[in-house]
Amino acid sequence: MLNIEQLYKSFGDKQVLRGIDLTIPEGSVFGLVGINGAGKSTLLRLIAGVYRGDKGTIRFNDHDTYLEPAVRRKIAFVPDEQYFPVGSTIRSLKMLYETMYDFSEEDFRKYLEVFELNENMAASNLSKGMKRRVSLLFALSVQPDLLLLDEAYDGLEPVARLRFRQSLADLIEERHITVIISGHNLRELEDICDTFGILEDGRILRSGDLLESRSLLNKYQIAFDKEPERSLFDGLDILHYEQEGRVCKLVIRGAREEVTEKLHALHPLLLDVLPATFEELFIYELESRGHTCQLPGTEVSGLRKP
Repeated sequence: MLNIEQLYKSFGDKQVLRGIDLTIPEGSVFGLVGINGAGKSTLLRLIAGVYRGDKGTIRFNDHDTYLEPAVRRKIAFVPDEQYFPVGSTIRSLKMLYETMYDFSEEDFRKYLEVFELNENMAASNLSKGMKRRVSLLFALSVQPDLLLLDEAYDGLEPVARLRFRQSLADLIEERHITVIISGHNLRELEDICDTFGILEDGRILRSGDLLESRSLLNKYQIAFDKEPERSLFDGLDILHYEQEGRVCKLVIRGAREEVTEKLHALHPLLLDVLPATFEELFIYELESRGHTCQLPGTEVSGLRKP
């Protein structure tokens, strides 16, 4: 289990993280999402032990991830930007990983084939997508208990994405590892994550079980025989509201049965209900906090406060 308590981190005068509290269960696949600049990469680097927090604690299985090297041997981190020393090959990088981690030669050979790599390849000369494959090759070969993936799918073509997802699913099933994935493509994260956290302005805005949270957020289209007042819906937890004449479109947080019952009590002519996707959950949560958002096709990286 990963436990983070009151974590703060600043760089000079810029405060990036402002009191993060987060618990991620063992064996969970956790989707970390947020707009650019929210602090996702900083948080992952802190968990990996690359940075040290200014205040607060990060403990994985009751051990400090910064102070205890033995814990870091069980953490694999794939950053957003891939860097390999000039002249390095996959074989020379393998020698480095063997000294730092509990390296599995069997897994290394398996993932060489999965990602269609050759150990004689010059790593520093590869394309962005191929470098990502190399990083994933080593991350999966060091037998991690905690795997941190910053923009996991970035640069991977569709076939490589599919193979990585399958390899990751197999690894989770076989070894019950904990995975934290950050990313902008929420549709892809939705397919693999079971828990999530929304990072906003250096704080965790919302976190929890993904399916449960989605079940508590639904889209409602409701029509009346005359144009309603906005106040008609007072008492409901509305994250998004649109009205065109006698038709209202709402995104409401709450148990679907209870909300539907309350809306039926308003005697509408028509009431349709649709579940929200992970992308919509993220966007409407941020919209309720004053961000400018657009659906469909909104890039998470493009969201801005007005």
